[in-house]
Amino acid sequence: MSFVESPERLALRAAVSDLANSYGWQYTRERARAGEHLTELWQEAGKAGFLGVNLPEEHGGGGAGIYELSLVLEEMGAAGCGLLMMVVSPAICGTILSRFGTPDQQKDWLPRIADGSSIMAFGITEPDAGSNSHKIQTVGRKDGSEWVLSGRKVFISGVDVADAVLVVGRTENSKTGKLQPALWMVPTDAPGFEYTPIPMDLVSPDRQFQVFLDDVHLPADALVGSEDAQLAQLFAGLNPERIMASALATGIGRYALDKGTAYAKERAVWGQPIGAHQGISHPLAQAKIELELARLMMQKAATLYDDGDDMGAGEAANMAKYAAAEASIRCVDTAIQTHGGNGMATEYGLGAMLQHARTTRIAPVSREMILNFVAQFSLGLPKSY
Repeated sequence: MSFVESPERLALRAAVSDLANSYGWQYTRERARAGEHLTELWQEAGKAGFLGVNLPEEHGGGGAGIYELSLVLEEMGAAGCGLLMMVVSPAICGTILSRFGTPDQQKDWLPRIADGSSIMAFGITEPDAGSNSHKIQTVGRKDGSEWVLSGRKVFISGVDVADAVLVVGRTENSKTGKLQPALWMVPTDAPGFEYTPIPMDLVSPDRQFQVFLDDVHLPADALVGSEDAQLAQLFAGLNPERIMASALATGIGRYALDKGTAYAKERAVWGQPIGAHQGISHPLAQAKIELELARLMMQKAATLYDDGDDMGAGEAANMAKYAAAEASIRCVDTAIQTHGGNGMATEYGLGAMLQHARTTRIAPVSREMILNFVAQFSLGLPKSY
């Protein structure tokens, strides 16, 4: 792993930054408050090839890796307009289809995911199971050549803009008869598939939904991968999810820190910029250090994943997500404090950002579950749950 990014990666950063900054936080805020999506930015990012940089070239992607995709999302976040569905459609669903999808599934879906013309959501969380994928109650059963899917999901992002949802459920193992994880592509217009928005205090262009699957009939080829692949294909998408969540959090942190630093240089009280005082400069410096440490872990996780080290990437991705969320919250809070009362003024674009930063500590996996993972798998402590 090099600590200096290649010219190609730096050029990608610059190109994404130029596009994202042509929209910026004001665009995101206006769309969010109007209940609208970042459609124009998504479409432009797709046409430029940014959304599919991690997907195979033979299916319209860039042929790169999760590192490059996380780089794209980080730069989007740093401009104040992070695209949440990048975490879901190209990172989780695109990765799973690239690794486990049939040739027909890949040919049908990957080009559309890569250019942004279609979006695939991801449905794993359930009201009672929470983060415990072993307790998922959504079940798929065979009915002749078809699958019949029933269950309920909660806090599923972007169902209203998706053409299909990659649903995690369980089915009977053909060899053991036990229920095990399986994934199906479910069109959002399928009979029996219904979804309702969850009212949220969070002001965001991306909404959360409850999903209801009432005997949804699916063709045989809706199943992704093997019935007996168990957890392998599920976790193939969860490490990229954590890496991308880290990228989004890091981008938010950069956005806030840039705002706070600029204000500290410009705002003059008692004859000099407020940034000359250690009470202002030290918190900003501390936030910068923690943010850079989080970025390094994110880059390590992405590098390990792209190198095929799933075990190492799992540990690093969880640690990166934890570190990036904490650093993001500190950056936003410090920037607000630096601005004083202006930190909550709409003009400065920081107050609402605190909601987004705080969310990264909860989703897509909570801080507590990451600590459980590190305690058990990194430190070898007894399982606590």
